[in-house]
Amino acid sequence: MEALLGSSNWLYIILIGFVVGVLARLLKPGRDSMGIILTIVLGIAGAAFASYVGQMMGWYAPGQAAGFIGALLGAIVILVIVGLFRGKRRRLG
Repeated sequence: MEALLGSSNWLYIILIGFVVGVLARLLKPGRDSMGIILTIVLGIAGAAFASYVGQMMGWYAPGQAAGFIGALLGAIVILVIVGLFRGKRRRLG
């Protein structure tokens, strides 16, 4: 896990995940109704996704974590993908 996120300190990972998740939700247009826990998970997943893709593309060396901008872009990509699967909810009534 340290190879993808750059640290083994869980408090650091949660804090960065929260900051990245909040920024991703602010930058992506549309309404994303999720709580603080899902926002943190979104930021952590964005960092892991960006690190993985960056290593596969040769942008990062194995064991090198994605930067803050990469994590933010990864979180935005995840938000877009989740939005595609959720679709538009229809209201009854």
